[in-house]
Amino acid sequence: MTIDQWLNELVQYAEKKQLIDEEDAVFCKNQLMEILEIDEAVKPPLDEVNETRPLAGILDDILDWAAKEERMASNTVTERDLLDTKLMAVFAKRPSGVTADFREKEESDGIETATAWFYEWNQDIHYIRRNRIAKNMNWKTPTEYGDLDITINLSKPEKDPKEIEAAKKASTSNYPLCLLCKENVGYAGRLNHPARQNLRTIPVELNGEEWHLQFSPYVYYHEHAIVLSSAHEPMKITVNTFQRLLDFVQQYPHYFIGSNADLPIVGGSILSHDHYQAGKYEFPMARAEEEETEHLKNYQGVTVSKVKWPMSVLRVKGSDKNQVVQASEMIRKKWQVYDDETVGVYSQTGDTPHHTITPIARYRDGKYELDLVLRNNRTSDEHPMGIFHPHKEVHHIKKENIGLIEVMGLAVLPGRLKSELMQLAEALLTDDPAKEMAANETISKHLEWGMQVKEKHPDLNQENAGHILQQEVGLVFSTILAHAGVFKRNSEGQEAFLRFISALNE
Repeated sequence: MTIDQWLNELVQYAEKKQLIDEEDAVFCKNQLMEILEIDEAVKPPLDEVNETRPLAGILDDILDWAAKEERMASNTVTERDLLDTKLMAVFAKRPSGVTADFREKEESDGIETATAWFYEWNQDIHYIRRNRIAKNMNWKTPTEYGDLDITINLSKPEKDPKEIEAAKKASTSNYPLCLLCKENVGYAGRLNHPARQNLRTIPVELNGEEWHLQFSPYVYYHEHAIVLSSAHEPMKITVNTFQRLLDFVQQYPHYFIGSNADLPIVGGSILSHDHYQAGKYEFPMARAEEEETEHLKNYQGVTVSKVKWPMSVLRVKGSDKNQVVQASEMIRKKWQVYDDETVGVYSQTGDTPHHTITPIARYRDGKYELDLVLRNNRTSDEHPMGIFHPHKEVHHIKKENIGLIEVMGLAVLPGRLKSELMQLAEALLTDDPAKEMAANETISKHLEWGMQVKEKHPDLNQENAGHILQQEVGLVFSTILAHAGVFKRNSEGQEAFLRFISALNE
């Protein structure tokens, strides 16, 4: 096939996905030709072509042609992403048009249908790259806390050293200020900032303020959304946070929404811009059973329960939204200054605060719920990366911060593990697994753990090795969550947790 035919394919794809109307076809093809510096077309875009292939295949052919014809500076992942986003932007309605379509569907069919449509639109327009998301590995691991969700993230393409170096030398522009600013909508991107011409957001009012809903390009769960402030202001957990979260689930009752904590070590990756994550997904923590429950006497109809979870979670529930907000703020303030030296819980060192909260909201069974996960970012000589952070013995699996998504029971593990687990399975099946692992620089870090797995599973063989290693990774994740728990799941820790809960009614 020729570039002319591939462009016709792309236009036909856009029409079949209802991104454009039939009368837009010639106009759109001309725009594509302008981007690719093509002067003439051989056939009009509505001439019959082969059955439309998956979008990624069409774009790959166009990008390969562009590389060969020197329409890109280099044939790197970054340059290809910049160009294919620019091409797909030809088919993207302006923000006002997308918002109007969303509101129309919300009005006629309900908010759940509207978000489902918008999620599909983001995939059709290639903002969410279906072909990359499909590479992620996913499984569940049964634990005493229920099934945990495990994913090895393979959707973010690895950049080669040349790309990284080029990005360092690229424009030092600070526009947009960060990846979460609303100014990203329609932005062309550059070597050190992703193209966003096909990004669209839906305005949403929270606590009387302007916020925006968009979907994450790196989908970790169904309808993985980001809700971001229109203002570039740092993340801060306050009473306004709780109000916004419950305002959101009142408008989007089929979604959960949560915020990362607002301190380093226990916070998310971007603390410079206030934002939340939401979606149509039930996380393992949402299914976790409630243990001891108390009524909060100063907050009508509000209960607080200790949740059976490796981290320290309080579930605040009530049918009155304002009462739940105020009760949660009371808990946050009490936690902020709470100390219990018997279990090593200290709220500050000198003037440095250590306590904060990771809050998660949902609307369920006619009640507003806020899960308040107690966090502490203190460090020590033994645990310089954080006392309530993955400890050194699990760094071979994961050593990054435990953010909102992982708090709720979905492990987002590094892509390196796919290859490492395959190599580890092969090593464990040899006559001398310890020697094989020690000699392999890639998997030597797994040596101690690998031998523990081997001893635990004497029946390990060619057929079950991969599955066993996946399940053992899930159990390591459970341990990681326990490391992040402030009140440990032993008798001493749980007694201390109950003392804190009792203090809420004092």
